[in-house]
Amino acid sequence: MKTNLCQILAILFALTFILSCGVKMGQNQPSRLQNSKELTAKDILGNPKYLAISYGGYRENSRELQPSIAQLKEDMKILFAMNIKVLRTYNTKLAEASNLLKAIRELKQEDPNFEMYVMLGAWIDCKNAWTTKPPIHEEEEAESNAAEIQRAVDMASQYPDIVKIIAVGNEAMVKWATSYFVQPWVILKYVNHLQALKKAGKLPKDLWITSSDNFASWGGGGAEYHVEDLTKLFKAVDYVSMHTYPMHDTHYNPAFWGNFEGEEKLPDTAKIDAAMTRAVNYAISQYQSVAKYMQKLGIQKPIHIGETGWASASNEHYGLEGSRATDEYKEGLYYQKMREWTNREGIACFYFEAFDEIWKDAANPGGSENHFGLFTLDGKAKYAIWDLVDQGVLKGLSRDGNPIVKTYGGNKAALLQQVPLPPVKKGKAPDN
Repeated sequence: MKTNLCQILAILFALTFILSCGVKMGQNQPSRLQNSKELTAKDILGNPKYLAISYGGYRENSRELQPSIAQLKEDMKILFAMNIKVLRTYNTKLAEASNLLKAIRELKQEDPNFEMYVMLGAWIDCKNAWTTKPPIHEEEEAESNAAEIQRAVDMASQYPDIVKIIAVGNEAMVKWATSYFVQPWVILKYVNHLQALKKAGKLPKDLWITSSDNFASWGGGGAEYHVEDLTKLFKAVDYVSMHTYPMHDTHYNPAFWGNFEGEEKLPDTAKIDAAMTRAVNYAISQYQSVAKYMQKLGIQKPIHIGETGWASASNEHYGLEGSRATDEYKEGLYYQKMREWTNREGIACFYFEAFDEIWKDAANPGGSENHFGLFTLDGKAKYAIWDLVDQGVLKGLSRDGNPIVKTYGGNKAALLQQVPLPPVKKGKAPDN
């Protein structure tokens, strides 16, 4: 009996030791799901291990045809393979946003190594936006705004391990958006509402709130934006999400764009590289203009890039008959140079965008808005990411049954034959 008792005690001691080791191991090596709950926007924004991108999964020329969860999961696998782990969406009304969150959760359940986080956009409009009535920009707002924000709250509450940021509005304050822009007080109202929910424990305390808008709207442009409500908004957001689009300014403000004195004898690729380097420096100057305005106000907040991109085609202002800015080669240079700069500086860059979407300018298939993706609609990798195909990281992945292959059959010479040189400009290149 004494021997049996000793044996039992030994077994119990061994079990206790094993269990205690298991607890310690669990403490030292938390599961990926635990990590995803603990990671915050502060951890992932500007972290090169968590590249960011703007995402829309629409395949058709109308958003009435929503991508399926299976299609969304297919896209998520492609982006995750590219080390992209933070997505930006734009509205909560359409099914895509909620289905995307469902798709991500399913992928996390299927694969414990899968990670994806979301900057959830809530679309904000002025009164009478997108109607035949004159838009009202001053004292009123669209009735739909409150419901848009509430859906964002519900999604952030339901998916706290995925939704790490809510963005109130998309270029909602910039005055050239004459169909729908609002004054800063509208954005401020909803940012304050969301911050109050956080304080009350009705939203995760580490959820970051921002508004994603043009650099000018964030004080980097004219004095017409320098109003008291914008100062209050700076103080209310957790960080600034600003947009910069040098490609558009190759037409609207082209002082930096072209080949200048001293570049005449450069090889064609060097001429293009010089022009694209100036384009990136132009984007940097817009980033710095926002930082300087904030400094003038005595406000310190992180600044990240909520959108920037370069179209690979255009039959309008930016094509052959215009500024000669758009093709896959220039798009690739811009993407690579922007990633290099933002990764080096610890700035998140929600590059616009992952896949081409043809609903954006459905009446004009050649329009630039349809061609901002790093992938074509049918899943071909554009020049910007040919290297990822070469590295094999996209092997075995497909989009709508199409394997991921390079555009132009990977023939760079064939691509370069279709790349126009930037316009020749007089004088020396300006300092951005």
